[in-house]
Amino acid sequence: MYGGAYGLYFDWTILLLFPAMILSIYAQAKVNNTFRKYSEIRSVSGYSAAEVARRILDMNGLYQVKVEHIAGQLTDHFDPRTNIVRLSDATYGSYSVAAIGVAAHEVGHAIQHATGYAPIRIRNGIVPFVNLCNKLSMPLILIGLIFGYGGGFFPILFDVGIVLFSATVLFQLITLPVEFNASSRALYTLENQGILRMEEVSGAKAVLSAAALTYVAAALSAIMSLLRLILISRNRRD
Repeated sequence: MYGGAYGLYFDWTILLLFPAMILSIYAQAKVNNTFRKYSEIRSVSGYSAAEVARRILDMNGLYQVKVEHIAGQLTDHFDPRTNIVRLSDATYGSYSVAAIGVAAHEVGHAIQHATGYAPIRIRNGIVPFVNLCNKLSMPLILIGLIFGYGGGFFPILFDVGIVLFSATVLFQLITLPVEFNASSRALYTLENQGILRMEEVSGAKAVLSAAALTYVAAALSAIMSLLRLILISRNRRD
């Protein structure tokens, strides 16, 4: 049974979060190391990452999508609101295999958006709802956890917080096919259009696979956090 400070800070369910934490640390280290490794390998194509992004967009008739530089390290993303692929300091002007792989991946998101790829439409559509749930879930969970002993109204707030937090899990799960598909599109285009040689495609694949692992880690973390909250809720009722 949970109770007092012991119930708030020393429950065994915290152990459920350890595998996700370890995977997250490993995934981030792998991304940094893999990107650094293939950033030192210059593509023989002679194209910069920005030029590759523009070329793939034009090949798909997406002339209206812009390619812009954005400050930061690996802050690359596609903004569907403005139809802009933004490439970071380490990517935009780089001629490396790593940068070209990342740029092609972000263009993959632009193509998904343009072709109505279902998972990205769902993900983009639920963003406002998920953001609202994120803002409300933790305060409700904390209030319910701190003041919920002895029955009454507060335990209900805890359960409502859990339901709201499940939206985060849903978002992370939908993100997985979106990211995997964008990488598949990128690698297919880079190889079949001759933008990268076969051995260079392998390098780009290593970079994108490492990046994909961070999304797997985020999904696992959300799932295990939700499971932990459910167990805490059940134990408080025992």
